[in-house]
Amino acid sequence: MLVLLNKPYGVLCQFTDRSVPPRRTLAEFVDVPDVYPAGRLDHDSEGLLLLTDDGALAHRLTDPRHKQPKTYLVQVEGTPTAAALDALGRGVVLADGPTLPAEVEALAAEPDWLWPRDPPVRFRKTVPDAWLRLTIREGRNRQVRRMTAAVGLPTLRLVRVRVGAYALDGLAPGEMRVLR
Repeated sequence: MLVLLNKPYGVLCQFTDRSVPPRRTLAEFVDVPDVYPAGRLDHDSEGLLLLTDDGALAHRLTDPRHKQPKTYLVQVEGTPTAAALDALGRGVVLADGPTLPAEVEALAAEPDWLWPRDPPVRFRKTVPDAWLRLTIREGRNRQVRRMTAAVGLPTLRLVRVRVGAYALDGLAPGEMRVLR
Protein backbone atom coordinates (compact mmCIF):
# COMPACT_ATOMS: atom_id res chain seq x y z
CA MET A 1 0.00 0.00 0.00
CA LEU A 2 1.13 3.55 -0.69
CA VAL A 3 -0.36 6.67 0.89
CA LEU A 4 0.29 10.16 -0.47
CA LEU A 5 -0.13 12.88 2.15
CA ASN A 6 0.16 16.63 1.82
CA LYS A 7 1.95 17.22 5.12
CA PRO A 8 1.06 20.60 6.58
CA TYR A 9 3.61 23.01 8.00
CA GLY A 10 4.41 22.31 11.65
CA VAL A 11 3.67 18.58 11.62
CA LEU A 12 6.26 15.97 12.63
CA CYS A 13 6.95 13.05 10.27
CA GLN A 14 6.13 10.52 12.97
CA PHE A 15 2.98 9.22 14.63
CA THR A 16 3.86 10.02 18.25
CA ASP A 17 5.63 12.80 20.08
CA ARG A 18 6.85 12.67 23.66
CA SER A 19 7.70 16.36 23.98
CA VAL A 20 5.79 18.60 26.39
CA PRO A 21 3.60 20.06 25.13
CA PRO A 22 3.20 17.48 22.35
CA ARG A 23 3.56 18.67 18.78
CA ARG A 24 1.28 17.80 15.87
CA THR A 25 2.04 14.42 14.27
CA LEU A 26 0.97 12.28 11.32
CA ALA A 27 -1.60 10.56 13.57
CA GLU A 28 -3.80 13.65 13.15
CA PHE A 29 -4.01 13.09 9.36
CA VAL A 30 -3.35 9.42 8.54
CA ASP A 31 -5.93 6.86 9.62
CA VAL A 32 -4.45 3.95 7.65
CA PRO A 33 -2.95 1.30 9.95
CA ASP A 34 0.59 -0.07 9.64
CA VAL A 35 2.03 2.51 7.24
CA TYR A 36 5.23 4.41 7.91
CA PRO A 37 6.92 7.37 6.22
CA ALA A 38 9.18 6.53 3.29
CA GLY A 39 11.55 9.43 3.84
CA ARG A 40 11.04 12.56 5.88
CA LEU A 41 10.01 16.17 5.64
CA ASP A 42 11.17 18.59 8.30
CA HIS A 43 8.71 20.00 10.82
CA ASP A 44 8.92 23.36 9.03
CA SER A 45 8.54 21.94 5.51
CA GLU A 46 5.31 21.10 3.71
CA GLY A 47 4.06 18.97 0.89
CA LEU A 48 4.25 15.44 -0.40
CA LEU A 49 5.05 12.71 2.08
CA LEU A 50 4.84 9.06 1.05
CA LEU A 51 3.84 6.41 3.59
CA THR A 52 3.86 2.68 2.94
CA ASP A 53 3.58 -0.74 4.54
CA ASP A 54 5.97 -2.17 1.93
CA GLY A 55 9.59 -2.19 3.12
CA ALA A 56 10.98 -2.89 -0.36
CA LEU A 57 9.07 0.06 -1.82
CA ALA A 58 10.23 2.32 1.02
CA HIS A 59 13.81 1.25 0.29
CA ARG A 60 13.46 2.00 -3.45
CA LEU A 61 12.02 5.43 -2.66
CA THR A 62 14.56 6.45 -0.03
CA ASP A 63 17.87 4.68 -0.62
CA PRO A 64 20.38 7.18 -2.07
CA ARG A 65 21.65 4.57 -4.54
CA HIS A 66 18.31 4.74 -6.37
CA LYS A 67 18.60 8.53 -6.78
CA GLN A 68 14.84 9.14 -6.85
CA PRO A 69 14.21 12.72 -7.95
CA LYS A 70 12.51 14.93 -5.36
CA THR A 71 11.08 18.23 -6.58
CA TYR A 72 10.46 21.22 -4.33
CA LEU A 73 9.01 24.69 -4.64
CA VAL A 74 11.32 26.93 -2.65
CA GLN A 75 10.60 30.49 -1.60
CA VAL A 76 13.93 32.17 -0.99
CA GLU A 77 14.98 35.47 0.48
CA GLY A 78 16.77 37.60 -2.09
CA THR A 79 16.91 37.69 -5.86
CA PRO A 80 18.47 34.64 -7.55
CA THR A 81 21.41 35.55 -9.75
CA ALA A 82 22.57 33.53 -12.72
CA ALA A 83 25.66 32.60 -10.69
CA ALA A 84 23.56 31.30 -7.78
CA LEU A 85 21.34 29.24 -10.09
CA ASP A 86 24.39 27.91 -11.92
CA ALA A 87 26.01 26.90 -8.61
CA LEU A 88 22.88 24.99 -7.54
CA GLY A 89 22.81 23.33 -10.97
CA ARG A 90 26.43 22.19 -10.64
CA GLY A 91 26.08 21.14 -7.00
CA VAL A 92 27.32 23.05 -3.96
CA VAL A 93 29.77 22.13 -1.24
CA LEU A 94 28.14 21.69 2.17
CA ALA A 95 29.77 20.87 5.51
CA ASP A 96 29.12 17.15 4.86
CA GLY A 97 30.53 17.26 1.32
CA PRO A 98 29.49 18.27 -2.19
CA THR A 99 25.93 17.74 -3.35
CA LEU A 100 24.96 16.17 -6.62
CA PRO A 101 23.93 18.66 -9.32
CA ALA A 102 20.34 19.88 -8.99
CA GLU A 103 17.84 20.86 -11.62
CA VAL A 104 16.85 24.43 -10.83
CA GLU A 105 14.53 26.97 -12.39
CA ALA A 106 13.64 30.46 -11.22
CA LEU A 107 9.87 30.94 -11.33
CA ALA A 108 8.26 34.23 -12.38
CA ALA A 109 5.94 34.18 -9.36
CA GLU A 110 4.45 31.99 -6.64
CA PRO A 111 2.40 29.25 -8.32
CA ASP A 112 -1.27 30.30 -8.33
CA TRP A 113 -2.42 26.87 -7.09
CA LEU A 114 -0.26 27.01 -3.95
CA TRP A 115 -2.17 27.29 -0.68
CA PRO A 116 -1.35 29.99 1.88
CA ARG A 117 0.91 28.85 4.69
CA ASP A 118 -0.36 28.95 8.26
CA PRO A 119 1.35 30.82 9.84
CA PRO A 120 2.31 33.01 6.90
CA VAL A 121 5.94 33.50 5.91
CA ARG A 122 7.21 36.80 7.32
CA PHE A 123 7.03 39.62 4.81
CA ARG A 124 9.70 42.34 4.64
CA LYS A 125 9.18 45.32 2.34
CA THR A 126 12.92 45.96 2.03
CA VAL A 127 13.98 42.40 1.19
CA PRO A 128 12.79 40.78 -2.03
CA ASP A 129 11.91 37.12 -2.25
CA ALA A 130 11.64 34.71 -5.15
CA TRP A 131 10.45 31.20 -6.00
CA LEU A 132 12.55 28.35 -7.37
CA ARG A 133 11.68 24.87 -8.59
CA LEU A 134 14.50 22.61 -7.42
CA THR A 135 14.95 18.89 -8.04
CA ILE A 136 17.54 16.90 -6.13
CA ARG A 137 18.48 13.21 -6.31
CA GLU A 138 19.73 12.67 -2.80
CA GLY A 139 18.15 13.45 0.54
CA ARG A 140 20.50 14.73 3.20
CA ASN A 141 19.25 16.38 6.35
CA ARG A 142 17.79 19.80 5.47
CA GLN A 143 19.64 19.63 2.17
CA VAL A 144 17.59 22.08 0.11
CA ARG A 145 17.71 24.69 2.88
CA ARG A 146 21.46 24.28 3.22
CA MET A 147 21.98 24.43 -0.56
CA THR A 148 20.04 27.66 -1.03
CA ALA A 149 21.77 29.21 2.00
CA ALA A 150 25.17 28.23 0.53
CA VAL A 151 24.44 30.39 -2.53
CA GLY A 152 23.15 33.33 -0.48
CA LEU A 153 19.42 32.62 -0.79
CA PRO A 154 18.02 31.53 2.59
CA THR A 155 14.87 29.40 2.33
CA LEU A 156 11.68 30.98 3.64
CA ARG A 157 9.24 28.25 2.59
CA LEU A 158 9.79 24.72 1.31
CA VAL A 159 7.08 22.64 -0.35
CA ARG A 160 7.82 19.18 -1.78
CA VAL A 161 5.62 18.58 -4.83
CA ARG A 162 7.00 15.33 -6.27
CA VAL A 163 8.94 12.20 -5.29
CA GLY A 164 9.83 10.03 -8.29
CA ALA A 165 6.61 9.26 -10.17
CA TYR A 166 4.35 10.48 -7.33
CA ALA A 167 3.05 14.06 -7.17
CA LEU A 168 0.76 16.15 -4.97
CA ASP A 169 -1.73 16.54 -7.84
CA GLY A 170 -4.25 18.74 -6.05
CA LEU A 171 -4.05 17.32 -2.52
CA ALA A 172 -4.84 20.08 -0.01
CA PRO A 173 -2.78 20.35 3.19
CA GLY A 174 -3.72 17.48 5.49
CA GLU A 175 -5.40 15.46 2.73
CA MET A 176 -4.24 11.99 1.76
CA ARG A 177 -4.76 9.65 -1.18
CA VAL A 178 -4.38 5.88 -0.89
CA LEU A 179 -2.88 4.04 -3.86
CA ARG A 180 -2.96 0.26 -4.15
